[in-house]
Amino acid sequence: MAIHSHSPNNEHSHDHDHDNDHDHSHDHDHSHHGHSHGFGHHHHDHTPKIDHLNAAFIIGIILNSGFVVAEVVVGLIIHSLSLLTDAGHNLSDVAGLALALLAFKLTKVSANDKYTYGYKRSTIIVSFFNAVILFASVGIIIYEAIIRFMHPAVIEGGTMAWVALAGIAINGFTAWLFVKGKDTDLNIKSTYMHMAMDAIVSFGVAVSGIIILFTHWYVLDSIVSLIIGIMILRGTWGLLNESLRLEMDGVPREIKLGKIKTEMLKAKGVKGIHHMHVWALSTTENALTAHIVVDPTCIDDFDNIKNDLRHRLEHLNVSHSTFEPEFTDAECKKPDC
Repeated sequence: MAIHSHSPNNEHSHDHDHDNDHDHSHDHDHSHHGHSHGFGHHHHDHTPKIDHLNAAFIIGIILNSGFVVAEVVVGLIIHSLSLLTDAGHNLSDVAGLALALLAFKLTKVSANDKYTYGYKRSTIIVSFFNAVILFASVGIIIYEAIIRFMHPAVIEGGTMAWVALAGIAINGFTAWLFVKGKDTDLNIKSTYMHMAMDAIVSFGVAVSGIIILFTHWYVLDSIVSLIIGIMILRGTWGLLNESLRLEMDGVPREIKLGKIKTEMLKAKGVKGIHHMHVWALSTTENALTAHIVVDPTCIDDFDNIKNDLRHRLEHLNVSHSTFEPEFTDAECKKPDC
């Protein structure tokens, strides 16, 4: 009997078979409305943050769009290929911000018959896509650095430095808008890293531009680009690894299965736990399914046991849970039950 499922319909079937119709109704209310007892704290934690981030995303999109236009105009005026190329890179920043904003908007869309969990998973998809964009950007930077290293071009160091300083200000400020939420949401972290890495790139460009202005050592542009590219690769690997793990329904990084099982066993009447699965519904919400071994004398008290378990799990960052009861005199022995 497979229990690792993302579909609330599957959850309902378990509860209907084992927990009677009363429990089925309870899970239905939670899956679709999220207002049941024990879940209020979770939503209070996240809703204000998301509303605040909507404004942060919009500000970031406006600032970076303006910077792209400025780079294109200046690049065309001074015939700078490097500025035009950087404008294309910054355009990917705008796209990344727009996708991240769209993902957060989609998390608020109600579930339906085709998407029974709604569109929460879009935040995971976007965080993965942003990590891929960062890697692609690094590839372009390194490629151009190698080409310029072999064929150094005359660069207007002064103009290059001024544009880069503007990039530091815009990308740095945009990154700052997301700094508070970067450790609690992978989608925010990917956005923050994208902006922070671009600020670092701009800093390197500004320094090399100033040095080139006074020394005319044009090859420095390529050397700095290679160093920055390696730094971005190191910083982005963890983001790509974590977002890919969530895509593959792996256990979220902050979840410790041993700690969860220990906490669940503290609940009155719970004698054992097995066939436990934990995965991410979004970058802020996690789900769990498990077989719960209960003392037969507690059969009439299983609703209270479930409420106790859900309350405990809520404090361990698991907001959606489904339990299948087994009683100690008829415990499931099948490996794939």
